[in-house]
Amino acid sequence: MSDDSRPPQAGATIAVVIPAAGRGVRLGPGAPKALRTLNGTPMLIHAVRAMAASRAVSLVVVVAPPDGAAEVKTLLDAHALPGGSPAGGTDFLVVPGGDTRQESVRLGLDALPPGIDLVLVHDAARPLVPVDTVDAVIGAVRAGAPAVVPAMPLADTVKQVGPAGEPGAPEPVVATPERALLRAVQTPQGFDRATLVRAHETVTDDVTDDAGMVERLGVPVVVVPGHEEAFKVTRPLDLVLAEAVLARRRANDGF
Repeated sequence: MSDDSRPPQAGATIAVVIPAAGRGVRLGPGAPKALRTLNGTPMLIHAVRAMAASRAVSLVVVVAPPDGAAEVKTLLDAHALPGGSPAGGTDFLVVPGGDTRQESVRLGLDALPPGIDLVLVHDAARPLVPVDTVDAVIGAVRAGAPAVVPAMPLADTVKQVGPAGEPGAPEPVVATPERALLRAVQTPQGFDRATLVRAHETVTDDVTDDAGMVERLGVPVVVVPGHEEAFKVTRPLDLVLAEAVLARRRANDGF
């Protein structure tokens, strides 16, 4: 392992970057995805609270739409908890994002102060991730992994397809990957800060997640168990499911 990918020590200072600059077109017209409400509270606020529920997290950096940083900061201030911030005592910072998720994460990394050794990157569209999952990711990075992702086994069989002959035509199946070896990746993903920064400086291709960028460096990535409630809210039906999860939490925990 190179010097810039050594794992942080047990007492490492931890920050979370939440890219929330996307428009969420699959949810239809209206507010950006991260600002859609669940139980009357924007998804972004749920996501910030989910990250700050971990005692290990000292800072949450929210990467807002390029022209919406002031609006997002006002939103965070409006949902402050008794601890003095929307995270109940955890510090937070809002910075304007870029045109792509990758650029927004890089801008969030650029905003981190010195002394941060471990970085989590979390999708604002995963508002209900349990704190145990957050802590499992942190624990694995602290234990020596330079990059960690939470993931779930697949319930469905997956088919690899080739290109259709023409638009709208049936796609030919070319392979059936072994399902037992596949995982559906979630967030937060955890990284040694230097490793993630190097990935964003080195990998210029459009990659769907930050762990994929680290893989391009040849740095090992490991998986820890994810959680069924850490699903991504992408389509209108996901909003219905998320509301149901919140209703169950209120009934069971008074949350």
